[in-house]
Amino acid sequence: KAKTVIADRFNGKRFSSPNDLVLATSGDLYFTDPPYGFAKADASPLKEQPVNGVYRRTRDGTVTLIEGGLTRPNGIALSPDETRLYVANSDPARSIWMVYDRARDGSISNGRLFYDATALVGASNPGLPDGLKTDIYGNVFATGPGGVMIFSPAAKLLGIIRVGGPVANVTFGGPNRETLFLTAQSRLIRIKTKTKGYQNIGQR
Repeated sequence: KAKTVIADRFNGKRFSSPNDLVLATSGDLYFTDPPYGFAKADASPLKEQPVNGVYRRTRDGTVTLIEGGLTRPNGIALSPDETRLYVANSDPARSIWMVYDRARDGSISNGRLFYDATALVGASNPGLPDGLKTDIYGNVFATGPGGVMIFSPAAKLLGIIRVGGPVANVTFGGPNRETLFLTAQSRLIRIKTKTKGYQNIGQR
């Protein structure tokens, strides 16, 4: 099948290595662009963008930079009511999640710290902020130091799912989205939950 490029540049410069995305019901696409695709990361001569950014692409194809201050933007997710945008920063020196307000027109504002897990990073808690998803109640399931960290919408740490190693990505699946799937190095793990993952598309 033929491929259609929907976004490959911002301000005339190529993206570094788009990593993760979330699609809103409006058709707005939000994605992160860390330098992981380059052998020398930020020092690569191939890197054209001056920042490691978080971007929004509207349905008409317009691309805007909504966050340029994160060192390693990675996982990204929306709250069930799509009024919040969450972004993970996979930097061992600043292992955080940010949250932003999302207006009805899809614009993003008021970026602020959601949770700082930098102090947890270490051999006893393998892993960094990476993939994340929300459930129907707005809880955030985020891979991070120690495994999958579960936060309430108020950023209270509810618990950590530990699997004996780092977890890179997480998602809900199954017929009713009640199963949590984890990618943990060479393992694919599934966990039955008492909640349901929020599916952004097709619910409204």
